[in-house]
Amino acid sequence: QVWLVESGGGSVQAGGSLRLSCLVSDSTEYMGWFRQPPGKRRDGVAIIKLDGTTRYADAVKGRFTISRDFDTNSLYLQMNLLKPEDSGIYYCAAGGSWLSLNADLFSDWGQGTQVTVSS
Repeated sequence: QVWLVESGGGSVQAGGSLRLSCLVSDSTEYMGWFRQPPGKRRDGVAIIKLDGTTRYADAVKGRFTISRDFDTNSLYLQMNLLKPEDSGIYYCAAGGSWLSLNADLFSDWGQGTQVTVSS
């Protein structure tokens, strides 16, 4: 089992930026970021494969960038041009089986970090 700890969430005005970090105990082939707005389901934001291949949700393409650092066992999500609809709890996840934004395919999760974007 992989443990994951997110950090970097906070409050920002629309148009601003945040960088989320996730420290992991062990890298897996597929890792990703997901978010859950209040009262809604958890949806995929970005996925990265071991070879660097990435996939993004349409809503964040061109604004968010996922990356990983094997030296520090960390996963990152750079979020630019933030919008109020980007608000929610952001989770990093490990253990996915292919390049899918489906949360059901991931087995290990962090505790989440809150992102709030005000208009």
